[in-house]
Amino acid sequence: MGRQRRWRSATQVACFIILPLCAASVMPAWALTADISGIDGDVEANVSAYLENIDAEQYTDVRLEAEIRSRTQEALRVFGYYEPDITIELTPPIRLTIEPGPRVEIEVLSINIEGDAQDDPPFQEALDNFPLSEGDPLRHAPWDRLRTQFAGLAIERGYFDWGFTDRRMEVRPYLQSARLYMDFDSGTRYRFGKVNITGSHIDPDRLQQMQTFEENDPYLAESLATYNQRLGETGWFKSVTVRPRLETAQELTITPPGGGDPWFSEATASQPQRPLISSAALLSVLNINKRDNTTLPIDVSVEPADRHQFEVGIGYATDVGPRLRFSWHQPWINSLGHSLDHDLYLSAPEQRFTGVYNIPLEDPLRDSYRLQYGIRNIDDSDTQSLEGSVEVARRWQFENDWVQTLYFRTTYEDFTQGGEADEVWLFYPGIQWSRTRTRPQRFPLWGDRQQLSVEYSDRIWGSDAKFTRVTGDTEWIRTINNDNRFSARLSIGAIETDDFSKLPPSLRFFAGGDRSVRGYSYESLSPRNADGRLRGGQQMITSSLEYQRRVRENWWGATFIDTGDAFDNWGPNDLKTGAGVGVRWISPVGPIRLDVAHPFDHEDAFRLHFSIGPEF
Repeated sequence: MGRQRRWRSATQVACFIILPLCAASVMPAWALTADISGIDGDVEANVSAYLENIDAEQYTDVRLEAEIRSRTQEALRVFGYYEPDITIELTPPIRLTIEPGPRVEIEVLSINIEGDAQDDPPFQEALDNFPLSEGDPLRHAPWDRLRTQFAGLAIERGYFDWGFTDRRMEVRPYLQSARLYMDFDSGTRYRFGKVNITGSHIDPDRLQQMQTFEENDPYLAESLATYNQRLGETGWFKSVTVRPRLETAQELTITPPGGGDPWFSEATASQPQRPLISSAALLSVLNINKRDNTTLPIDVSVEPADRHQFEVGIGYATDVGPRLRFSWHQPWINSLGHSLDHDLYLSAPEQRFTGVYNIPLEDPLRDSYRLQYGIRNIDDSDTQSLEGSVEVARRWQFENDWVQTLYFRTTYEDFTQGGEADEVWLFYPGIQWSRTRTRPQRFPLWGDRQQLSVEYSDRIWGSDAKFTRVTGDTEWIRTINNDNRFSARLSIGAIETDDFSKLPPSLRFFAGGDRSVRGYSYESLSPRNADGRLRGGQQMITSSLEYQRRVRENWWGATFIDTGDAFDNWGPNDLKTGAGVGVRWISPVGPIRLDVAHPFDHEDAFRLHFSIGPEF
């Protein structure tokens, strides 16, 4: 609707301002409040809830009293009070004096499950957890909840011919007794049928290998949801839809009371709209003409993801200054689902170009081969290096989310470290175990990251250096009461070698910087040579403890202490320690961190640390 703009006189403007204010003083109350006595607890709260949306101004006194009485009686019946004595005073404020009277008790309780569901554990569990028994005061809520639970379980677990052959609540107020009858007939449980895949550019056999169910398995909506999620996580598709092909009887079944599981609405969204009949009426028809085929075909519809995807990122960190990243991602390059990624990273001290060719195996999300290659140039302080590397790896992801990677790497590095130059070829295998868990991802309030790597090189197979290198990292984030966030980090590393000078800078250890020991510049902590230049260490240990407190919404304050160093022998005499305070802002582009740190071995020194991006 378009807007019309007109000029108005001062009198008209005054009316527009004054009239709403006058109207506000006489507007009817939208909620009725009443003083209630004679009952308390949940009963009183329920009566108040039933009365609160009454607009008293819309009723005469006689009608208002009748409406209040009717709603109060209805609210009391929910708790088994069927013969209350209610006194109502309409003179403001409205007062209700309630004598609830005797409470109805359950005389007969008969709940029966028939059909395949009688041997299905979730149905039996729902029955076992039903809180009412014979002799208990009557409460409507558990009874209604059980009815909804049976209906929801039937839809979720493939009992599409379900129905209630009997569902009654007989209340005799004059005897203070109630008889409850519920006979649920689930019918036959449907099973998964054939999977039909349309729109896929990936070999259908690959997609079927990712199924979380087999043909003729009992139907379970959760299995379809998991399969849908797994297909989406491959990155091969722009959209994924996994739905059962609902036919005849199933399409006529009415959605369970309360809406059931949201998945059911999603699953049936594409089906033609047809008149709905009650489940009891449907069950009667089905008993006359039962279906012999209870397999349910599954339709999978996918749309290919864009074959070429580009991303540009700009950032800044105190360690490296401005930085630029350009990524070219090809989520699929053939019908087998192979993918290719290229990444260009530019900053003042470091420039690198890397590529990863990924070959998924039988389970694309968990098992794969990887070919990684790259070239990197570093010119930072006492380190100058030009490095080229190629790596072939085999990756496994286990059910507990741990990832094991077995790899073989070859590296050529032309370097100068602390004035000492060399060129080396290295050939070495390695194995790594890692796991990262976060929630939520953008700014985790809970999470942890673990990593352990072991690498070995020997001159026997042509490598220029013999060494064993071990690194380990652990980091934890925990939050208390949603406003107090704690993080702790520990990193260690060690190299055993007979000729340390042959190890390039990429394998030596340095400490200091935004992600190491704050208060010290980037990789400025390590043993020095006779000329006082950094040469890197054979061992390294760093740790950090940080407390953050939410100040307002996305703003947090922080205080921290870091300690660590890189050295040549275990048990350094004096670890470098820094402490400080900081600010965290959870921006739309990710967390932004600003820290001011003081190194303990320099009395008047302070260092500013600024970075953008997640901790993990």
